[in-house]
Parts: sequence; C-alpha cells; structure tokens
Amino acid sequence: MKLSVPGRATGAVVVAAVTLLTTGAISGAAPAQTAAAAAPDIPVANVKAHLAQLQSIATANGGNRAHGRTGYKASIDHVKAKLDAAGFTTTLQQFTSSGRTGYNLIADWPGGDANQVVMAGSHLDSVTAGPGINDNGSGSAAILETALAVSRAQYQPTKHLRFAWWGAEELGMVGSKYYVNGLSSANRAKISDYLNFDMIGSPNPGYFVYDDDPTIEKTFKDYFAGVGIATEPETEGDGRSDHSPFKNVGIPVGGLFSGADYIKTAAQAAKWGGTSGQAFDRCYHASCDTASNIDDTALNRNADALAYAVWTLSS
Repeated sequence: MKLSVPGRATGAVVVAAVTLLTTGAISGAAPAQTAAAAAPDIPVANVKAHLAQLQSIATANGGNRAHGRTGYKASIDHVKAKLDAAGFTTTLQQFTSSGRTGYNLIADWPGGDANQVVMAGSHLDSVTAGPGINDNGSGSAAILETALAVSRAQYQPTKHLRFAWWGAEELGMVGSKYYVNGLSSANRAKISDYLNFDMIGSPNPGYFVYDDDPTIEKTFKDYFAGVGIATEPETEGDGRSDHSPFKNVGIPVGGLFSGADYIKTAAQAAKWGGTSGQAFDRCYHASCDTASNIDDTALNRNADALAYAVWTLSS
C-alpha cells in the first residue's frame, strides 16, 4: 500500500463452514456455506512458501523488491514462470515511472465469457526500505496460490478469470493506472468485478472489507459471517491502493485488508484478538516487513475468502 497522501487503501475454514451448515448453527447462511464448500481451501503453507521465495529474492537483491530494482523484476519473473507452467496466458506490460522501467503481469485463465471478466489483483512491488512481505507479498502470494488452485481444479467458470500483479503501486498506483488507462471503454465495460488484496497478513490483524460495490462486499461478508469472523468496513486504505483506478472509471471494486499503520482499538482487540494500542502492522514500510512479519491465521482466512469470492463471483 502506498504512503498516505490526500486521498488514501488499503483452513480448514471450509471444514468449519460445512460443519456450521450441517449443524444448522447459522440461520439462513446456507447459500454462503454451500458456495464456501465449492471453493477450494487455499493451503496457507503454499502461500507461505511463495512469501519465502519473495523474501529470498529481496535478500539477494539489496533487501527490497521496489519499482525499477532487480528485486522487482526477479519477483515478477518468478510469478510469471509459475503461471505459465500452470496453463495461464500471461502478458507482461512494460511502463516507465521515475526514470525506471516497471512491469505489470496479467494472467488469463482460458475460457469463460470474455464479456464478463472477474479480475483479482495485488501490487507486487515493495518500498525501497524493505522486502515488503506483508505489503504486499501477502496479497500477491495469496492471489498466486488462488490462480494455481484454479489450474489444479481445472475450474471452468461461467465468467472469464483474470489475475494481475501491479508494478509501482508504492509510487501512486502507477502500474494499475497504466493498465486501466490502456483499456478501451468497451474492455473496461467487460470487467464485472475487480477484487484488490493489499496487506492481508498483518501481524496484529483486523478483518476489513471494502465497502464499495455492494455485491462484492456482501460476498466477502457472507464468507466471514459463515465462518464466525466479524468484519468492519475498510476505511484506512481509501484511495491508497490499486482498486482506485478501476473505481474511478466505474468498474465495480471490492477487496480485503488486515490493517497498516492505524492503531488497533480495545474494541477491535476484544473482537479479533491481538494487541490494542499498537498498529495493525508496526513494520509497515519498514525494513522489518520480512517473512516473520505475518500472522498465519489472518493470511489463511483472507486467502480462503479470496478464493471463495473468485469462485462465487465467476460462477
């Protein structure tokens, strides 16, 4: 997530969902539970393995994965290789910002109605200060593992599925703006849903759902309600992440967020656990945003919610 400026963004869970459905513990929740069972569980160990790779890349490239640096290019090449091997059609978009070359990676899953596109995205760049494992390795790794789950299942959705990893978000959503600005009005109209995932494994986490498009918001809230997790509307990240360029041209957007430098309140700590009076992520935009700066439970829950939304909205 980019720095604050005027205008700002942000496993067995399925077993629990099925148990709640079969026991009738949640009144009226059957549609959400049925859909949750249809979506695959996203193994948090796999997401963590992707984060370990991003950490290794940063360590080998000056400690960061920032725009225009070797660590960023190595990161996007790593993700692209995984997707190419899994049967996605990948496109590397090149752009220039601050005198340095940046890249977006777009991955399309074959099939589905090309006039109705469900798109999930995250920024892959870090700040120069550190490796950016929560911000935003967490979103990038969860989207990658969800895309690989699509391939493993040979999922055939009604709508077309597209995944994206954005460059230069930390400089003002440069990569996602470049992508959106390059779309014709007809192609913009084909994107029925854009889902954004920026910081979803914060070490002192909250569970925040973007309150933008009502259908997307309800999809996420249904999932979390179905597994007994309270959520709050996402306000810390408004205007600060890659959903903004999509929202600004009228594309329906939504997403998840686990908190950055805002302080967790006592009420939030009572609801979610963790420590009140501390930031959701004390290592936000710092050198300590490493592989140890992740809450596995939050990462697991948000990755499963991501997959649930992709399956639900595309079917």
